[in-house]
This record gives sequence, structure tokens and C-alpha cells, in this order.
Amino acid sequence: GNGCGHTLLTPHSGTLSSKNYPGTYPNHTMCCWRLQAPPGSSLLLAFGDVDLEPSEHCAHSSLLLADPQTGTAYGPYCRNSVPSAPLLVTNSSTVTVLFNSTSHRSGRGLLVSYATSQHPGMGAATPGMQRHPWDVPDPLPTMCFSVYCPAGCKDIHGDIWGNPSQGYRDTSVLCKAAVHAGVIADELGGQVTLSREKGITLYESAFANGLRSKRGSLSEKRLVFHKVCCLLSPACDDVLEVVTFNASSWWHEVDVLGQDRAWVAERAALSTTGHSWAAEPGAKAAWLELDLGTRRNVTGIITKGSSEQHDYYVTSYHVSSSRDGKNWRPYRGSSGQEDKVFEGNADSQGEVSNAFIPPIVARYIR
Repeated sequence: GNGCGHTLLTPHSGTLSSKNYPGTYPNHTMCCWRLQAPPGSSLLLAFGDVDLEPSEHCAHSSLLLADPQTGTAYGPYCRNSVPSAPLLVTNSSTVTVLFNSTSHRSGRGLLVSYATSQHPGMGAATPGMQRHPWDVPDPLPTMCFSVYCPAGCKDIHGDIWGNPSQGYRDTSVLCKAAVHAGVIADELGGQVTLSREKGITLYESAFANGLRSKRGSLSEKRLVFHKVCCLLSPACDDVLEVVTFNASSWWHEVDVLGQDRAWVAERAALSTTGHSWAAEPGAKAAWLELDLGTRRNVTGIITKGSSEQHDYYVTSYHVSSSRDGKNWRPYRGSSGQEDKVFEGNADSQGEVSNAFIPPIVARYIR
């Protein structure tokens, strides 16, 4: 059977786990991952968790790594024969990871990440045999520090508490919080810069970049992510001014008293009180257009529904941009393969943030 769990492999980093992780992995399964880095670089593997039922010579369940370029093998590993260090530095750009199981009763399975030698900062996040290779280093530097987060952190097991504006409890899974904060794209991973600051009384929950954080109570320290060096003011957090709003259509509501109320494009500004913009009922491929007045660097978007007498909100959307208002380019995100679908709101009350990684440089946004 297929013993592969959550897997995201890219040329520069990735994450892989056994099926059902952190629950017990299945009986009689096998999974083989082939990691391939760019020529001239070597692979670094971080063992977040290797918990396979013990057996003599790891005969019943095992993790084995093979380097075909040098003929070197690492392992087999299981619970009574774990890796000697949480970080394995290879001399190869190609590594095969083989996991297999026979009959067993216990074991969480395995969680492994990798990056290339171009990103040695991943090792800074793995002192000791911690539960995840993306947990907060302990002891953690008091000043600004940088860690490399591999691709595929969004769907790993573990909780985050807080939001991009307040920061996150330092018990949060660090790289998962970085995806929530919008400083890296889950499909690519990347270097993150953050600081450990004084904790706060309450960390509010938020939905951002496809992740829901939890509401958390007081902690002594918190993590604050920075989009630029944390010794500077993050200028990219400014709210851009919209010069003109336009839309494919808008709804002319006639209330019970026969009065007309227009849900026009200008009412789409997030700070607007009362009703918002709404497309004409039944309209297909509706769009809202923002003119920023001049070409700007756009790093993200915040959406909210309208609770004014109606529970209206947008659940998903595409984004396009233009420099002249005539020629439009769909936003495809870091993968570049297909138009990105952004996850919107689930109610008309809360705000939902989505980051543009890479940013959009344009005057017009749809």
C-alpha cells in the first residue's frame, strides 16, 4: 500500500511525512521519495520526528536514506535506532528516502524536511530533537534572527496562536506561523526574519493565507515576523490609497419602503460604514477594480463582507493586475502554473488577509 503522507517537494526545499502522521502509521506500507536539488548544491535533511516501532535492526519498520551519487546509506532508523543528530548534511544533490512498515502496534511515523546547502539557516531551527524542524530555537536569540523554512509547512501537525498584526505566541509552530503571516509562500518556503518580543495578554484568532490561527492566552514571549530587516520600519505594511473604484456592475436594492439604495463600487473601501459594494444579482464573472493612481508595490489584500442588513461575503476570488487599465495579467502566485484562487471569507464579520508572494507591481487591481 501507499505509506506516503503529507508531501511537498520542490527543487530547493520540501516536507514529507508518513501516512496519518502524527497518528499511527499503517501496517504493510511503503513509500519512496526521491529528493533532487539543483546540480552543484547538496541536500540538508532535518529529522522532525522519527517514531517507528522498535525492532531488531529496525526490521519491522524503518527509515532508510540512500545517496546514489556516492553510494552512501544512512540508517535504517526506528525508535531504538534514531538519527544521531537532528540535521543530516549530505554531499549529494540527490537522496532517496525509503519508508516501510510491516505489522506493528505503535508509532507516530516520521516527519522530515529538507533544503539545499544554499539555505543553511534551516539548521538554526533544529537544536535538540524537537518535535518539528520548524519549532522555535531554544534558547532563542533575544535580538532579530533568521531561519529558513522549507516548503510544505502549512499542512503539518501543530497549532499557531495569534495574527500578523499582534504577533504569535512563541509556542506556535514557527514556519506554519510564517505562512499565516504572509512572509513566505507555502509552495516555496523561504528565509524568514523575526524577533522575540514581550508577550501580550491575549492573542486573537485570524484567518489568513488559507490558515486559521487559534485564540490564545498570555505568554511571556511572542514572535513578530518582519518583511524587511527588523531594525528598520516595515514600510510594506502601509495601507494603499485607492483613487477610483470601478466594477462590472452593482446592485440597486429597493427596500420595503420602495427606497433605492445603490451598492456602488466606491462602497468597497474597507473603512466604509454601512453597506458595501455588491454586484448585480445573477451577474456572471463579476469584478471590482481599484485604481491606485500610480504604479505601486502591492503585497497583499484584506477582504470583509457586508453585515449591513444582509449577511453577504465573497468566499473565493481571482486577482488580475494591469499597468495601463487595458491589458490584464492574472495573478498566478509563486508556482506560476495556473491562476491562483484566493480563499475569502466564511462570514460577513471577520477580515481575511491574503499575501501576494511575489508582490504585484501595478496601478490597477481587479
